[in-house]
Amino acid sequence: MAKRMQLQDILYSQGFGTRRVCAGLVQQGWVQIYGDEPGAPPQSCTDALAEFMPEGLRMRVQGQDWPYHAKAYVMLHKPAATECSQKPSTYPSIYTLLPSPLRLRPQKGAVQGVQAVGRLDQDTTGLLLLTDDGQFIHRMSSPRHHVPKVYEVTVKHPLDAHQIERLCQGVVLDDDPKPVRAAACEAVGPLHLRLTLTEGKYHQVKRMLAAVGNRVEALHRSQIGQLRLPDDLAPGQWRWLDAAQLRLIAGA
Repeated sequence: MAKRMQLQDILYSQGFGTRRVCAGLVQQGWVQIYGDEPGAPPQSCTDALAEFMPEGLRMRVQGQDWPYHAKAYVMLHKPAATECSQKPSTYPSIYTLLPSPLRLRPQKGAVQGVQAVGRLDQDTTGLLLLTDDGQFIHRMSSPRHHVPKVYEVTVKHPLDAHQIERLCQGVVLDDDPKPVRAAACEAVGPLHLRLTLTEGKYHQVKRMLAAVGNRVEALHRSQIGQLRLPDDLAPGQWRWLDAAQLRLIAGA
């Protein structure tokens, strides 16, 4: 059964800083709480020990609306020239595109923040999931679950039926004698390939295209499971995943 929580603890769980910092935010009037009445403005709360039911709670913290999430699940439209690393080597980290609370969410007493579910190369764009739910990351990353991922591939040389056939039947990569095949493969245009994979090997799309005598010029992930990257989510923007969207992923 859900329990009421002190406001400072709610803020701490959402990544707004230590409990002392969170208490200070409340006491200084930086936290407002939305009521149940639709359209009503949020009301200021300056009591850090005030208790609320966290589930469904909507707050405004330092002018930013923030719904309570016991676990964070977000999608990011990864732009080019970014790295899926906390310690990037050449390009900016994708984590700099996220607000501070998502990067500072605590896990078991330590600051962990959300983590990318898998990685995209620095020059690859598109749909990327991030969460602080370790079980979700493990489930999505496990090869046993075969979650399909759809890629829009721009190739250097015009596609032909033989290349499509080989990608579907399977090609051998240099690090594994077992053929790797696409779950689906469609030539959308002469230089545009839509490729669906259910496993994730290092540089897999690029190596598969090289194996059939072509070359990847641009790579964009458009879908994970049944969840498509929304058309109105611009590169560099993020968005919370709702329950229906999570089902589109988990049900794949």
